[in-house]
Amino acid sequence: MLTGSKSTFKVRQMGPDIKERMLSQSGMNARSDVLGLPCLPGEVVLQRAVMVRKKLTAREGRGWLSGTLFCTRFRVAFVPQDAPKPDDNADPVLLGDHDVALASIEKVVVVGPNRTKLVTPNSSLKFTPEELVLYCRDLRVICFLFDRLTPDAQVLEITHTIAKTYQPLKPGSVSAFQNAALEMKQFLSNRQRDAHMNWHESAADWERELERCGATGWRVSSVNDRFEMSTSLPRYMAVPQKVLDTELKKIFAHFNDGRIPRWCWRHPRGSDLLRMASFQNNIYHEKDDIRNLEMILFGCHGSLCVVVELGDELPSPPDVQLAHGRLRALCLGDISTSVTVPDDKWLSTLEGTRWLDYTRSCLKKASEVACLLRGGHMTVALQEAEDRDMSCVVSSLVQVMCDPYCRSRHGFQSLLQKEWVTAGHRFYSRSNYHRDNDKEEAPIFLLFLDCVWQLWSQYPSRFQFTDDFLLALHDSAHLPLFSSFLANSQRERCRRTQNVGQCYTPVNGWREPHSPDGAAEPPDPPLPPVWDWSLQYSKRRQAGFTQPVPQTPAPRPLLNGNLNAETDARRASDATPGSVFLFSRGVFSCPANLLPWRGAAGISGVYRKSHRRAPSSESVPGLERLLSVRSLARAPSDPDRDPYRPLLPLLMGPCLGLWRECYHRGALHAQAFSHPLSAEHSHPLELLAREVRGLHRRLTAEGRPSRGADINRNAGNGTFLFSGPPPKAPASPAAAEETPKENANKHTFLFGRAADTRSGRSDSKTSDSDAS
Repeated sequence: MLTGSKSTFKVRQMGPDIKERMLSQSGMNARSDVLGLPCLPGEVVLQRAVMVRKKLTAREGRGWLSGTLFCTRFRVAFVPQDAPKPDDNADPVLLGDHDVALASIEKVVVVGPNRTKLVTPNSSLKFTPEELVLYCRDLRVICFLFDRLTPDAQVLEITHTIAKTYQPLKPGSVSAFQNAALEMKQFLSNRQRDAHMNWHESAADWERELERCGATGWRVSSVNDRFEMSTSLPRYMAVPQKVLDTELKKIFAHFNDGRIPRWCWRHPRGSDLLRMASFQNNIYHEKDDIRNLEMILFGCHGSLCVVVELGDELPSPPDVQLAHGRLRALCLGDISTSVTVPDDKWLSTLEGTRWLDYTRSCLKKASEVACLLRGGHMTVALQEAEDRDMSCVVSSLVQVMCDPYCRSRHGFQSLLQKEWVTAGHRFYSRSNYHRDNDKEEAPIFLLFLDCVWQLWSQYPSRFQFTDDFLLALHDSAHLPLFSSFLANSQRERCRRTQNVGQCYTPVNGWREPHSPDGAAEPPDPPLPPVWDWSLQYSKRRQAGFTQPVPQTPAPRPLLNGNLNAETDARRASDATPGSVFLFSRGVFSCPANLLPWRGAAGISGVYRKSHRRAPSSESVPGLERLLSVRSLARAPSDPDRDPYRPLLPLLMGPCLGLWRECYHRGALHAQAFSHPLSAEHSHPLELLAREVRGLHRRLTAEGRPSRGADINRNAGNGTFLFSGPPPKAPASPAAAEETPKENANKHTFLFGRAADTRSGRSDSKTSDSDAS
């Protein structure tokens, strides 16, 4: 085993292959412990540094933790000195509580005497670092402090090793993290799936979902079993029973990328939620195709279909990427220039990022769709140009708002499998793990998690999972190890894990795939899904993912008054049966080009025997009246006990907050290293906190109340900034008579509730009884 500075310098002069071979022969890549580090199968330890201290976050208890720092081929591991000896028989964990994956690191910064430096793979250090700061892509900032007794050679070596290993040498190359995952093929392929969740990967899974939702009139179709109809849609999908597969194949060409209208979820009152891409306008629509198209749109309801356009109100992927980049720069600051936003401009800068505006837009649109579905007996079709970004967000939020099953841990995981993983969200392109496709990068999934957290923060007792679960899912999305996030569609996942025997072309039919070199490429090892939480978190951490849900009636939500899906029953006549309406920007309309075949067939009259469209926008009030009558007829006498009432969020400015546990967990560390101070000196924030604690001790020693009214009272108006201690009972009845009773409850508190006044009343009753 390598120790000391001389051996370290020998390793530095060798090449990377010789270095790994030397470390492997030394036993540092075995499953056994390396100074307390439990190595994974195939894991190679590249460098280590002893006598290192890690700064703990607020969730970890603050302070410093001493131990040893390791750098392997796919993680930076920290083993505390007092850590228990790992059990060789226990299942290995990819990332410990103090570890960070190399692929999650965005930048490496070192702090020396009166200077800071951004370390790159080609940079050279002319000073010995005293502190090492790792800025992660998931907004974490991990800080390590090197002790004076730590050998300088170990400090330099581990810094250079991390800087050269965490990032590929050129765009498009495979990172060392994924190379390490290939070596752990057998370990990762033997994982068992969670049997409590629905994976939506087989026909039986979809049958269970249809049965759970009570979606009669729909069936599971395998028309896309070999992905010849649409490469981005899953193998199986739910379609109306009245449409045969032979007729269904003719419909794919009428939509972008073949993403036809398909069933997502049924509301308990009978409405169905659909998703689809935009129509192809340059295709000739035959009479049979028109009939099948409208049978899919109306589903089991032949009276009403509402098409919700998502592209007009919701942000585009470039907008989301720009807002997230601004939010990241605001929370972490500029690492290279050490520039932070002043406190007096922080809130205005946060508003300028527009991240909260985009969150509000998604929640508002999902709330409108949830109110539409509550009307009952209609189909609501979410339409997006490509049906792979914002439709995933809105459809998932609607089900979280309306379905209690989706607010449980396993139900939420099943929801993400259905609406994101198998539905074809471009996780691989949007995450940009290889940093080679910046144009496609956009954290759409992280925006959705923020929206769910907003709902959780307003209705915490209605969710079975906690914010720790959302935070773990947020961090896992930045880890390129799970099959859930390493592909853009189900077809790509299948091609990477198994050889596709045949492919279908309209001219040649089924044929064997052609290989240029004559040999089929070997499939990649099956990587685990993100839902295998035991690979990342211990049982103690996983226990914090869930919480008990009390069986109490839901409180009546307060509407903002800006959800235009709520209708008025005093409108005009009923809508025409078989009508299709467009819902965009909170307004119902009947544009002539909503359905391309109807606009073209309106002259020739081809679709006369099909469903009729409302002739003009004059019948739109009839739709609102119809929705209102249905809603009032099904509403119970007590709306608070309505089990189908959605969780409508408050959308006013103060009601939406910043996810502090996610975005602010590394802010203090980032600010602490924005000033080039030496490790021997304290940061100004620490000095200020120390001064406040000293003043608190002095006030306590002098006998004054630490939270009393004397230091918080605003003279003249009896206002308290904080709730002080309860008033003391008078020593004698005479003193009680001298106390003016009319001024007992005149004080108001800006922060704090009336608990002190209740205790004051109880004390006064006790004194009265003693006096009597």
